[in-house]
Amino acid sequence: MRFLALVFVNLRRHKLRALIGVAGISFGVAAMLTILSIVNGAIGMFERILSVESHCLVFERNVSDLFFSSVTDEQVVALRKMEWVESAQPLLFGLVSTPGHPIVTCFGVEGDNPRLTKAKWRSGRPEDFGKIAGGIWLGTRAADFLKVELGQKIEIGRGEFLVVGVLSTENGFEDGGVFLPLSEAQKFFHREGLASIVAIKLRDQAKAAEFSKAVAAEFSGLIALENREFNQSYTQFQILHFTAWAVGICAFLLGGLGVANTMLLSVFSRIREIAVLRVCGFSSWQVSGLIFGEASVIATAGLMVGFGLGGLALFAMGHAPQFQGYVQAVVKPAMVEGIIATSLVTALAGAIYPAYFASKIQPAEALRYE
Repeated sequence: MRFLALVFVNLRRHKLRALIGVAGISFGVAAMLTILSIVNGAIGMFERILSVESHCLVFERNVSDLFFSSVTDEQVVALRKMEWVESAQPLLFGLVSTPGHPIVTCFGVEGDNPRLTKAKWRSGRPEDFGKIAGGIWLGTRAADFLKVELGQKIEIGRGEFLVVGVLSTENGFEDGGVFLPLSEAQKFFHREGLASIVAIKLRDQAKAAEFSKAVAAEFSGLIALENREFNQSYTQFQILHFTAWAVGICAFLLGGLGVANTMLLSVFSRIREIAVLRVCGFSSWQVSGLIFGEASVIATAGLMVGFGLGGLALFAMGHAPQFQGYVQAVVKPAMVEGIIATSLVTALAGAIYPAYFASKIQPAEALRYE
């Protein structure tokens, strides 16, 4: 208990240095929490877009991004005729621009797509989808940030569309996007007869492997993956995860350098004090433990402050209209555990050299230190 009390006494005596160390760790924690939560949320939203009422996804083989995937209308018809398939829903992805909003996601779908039939319609009727010439349908958030309502016209790209429906979905990408009938989206993006992916609902999900093999055999340019398999193998998801962890760890390394600097300065300014402790019977291990104890307290305080700052940042971004609802943070237990472990390891690693230096101080020489 006295040893722990001495740790807090030393930190109180060097408040500014301790606060600098806490700030370094807390900013690292906040950065990693924010980045990973946003990335996980974005991946989760995109996964839900692809997996609505489906078991498998069919897309073009060897494409770097699904926006560049092409599945022809003829292939969609052939997929629907396969014995394993209960339904096949083509989906065309695109990006459109409106005045003041250079990037808005556009979804080209057919009228019976589950994302439309299961949505909550704020205005308009789902049965009118695709039946009104020159019409466009908006997600609730898109209607809000574009400041348009039912019956108004909106300029998108080089065209002008009439808003004939506003629907609400739980998915941020869809709720902040616009919807066009598949045939109209194909014309708009000059991709006549093509879809980006086809979401497949099987009669028996247990037959997914057989279906994938059949697709590979019948369509040389296509690949079929179960939703789970796609989520684990999609290159863009892996890049996002890697980038998020890389940025977060770099932030922690800066925090670790801050802790190392704080502890090293603390040791240099307390050489005579450490010598007195050694004369009073403190062993080299106890002196090292004192330094590591101070680093652990700094890391723990930084963790608490960092989680608080990160939580506030995520809340603010999730409710900021500028983000158009695209930020839906997802905090996973494994992610929190990883942040805690990284924080503690970084702080303790930063204290290794200061602790080693302190443990090597010779009392007789140190008492003469000025």
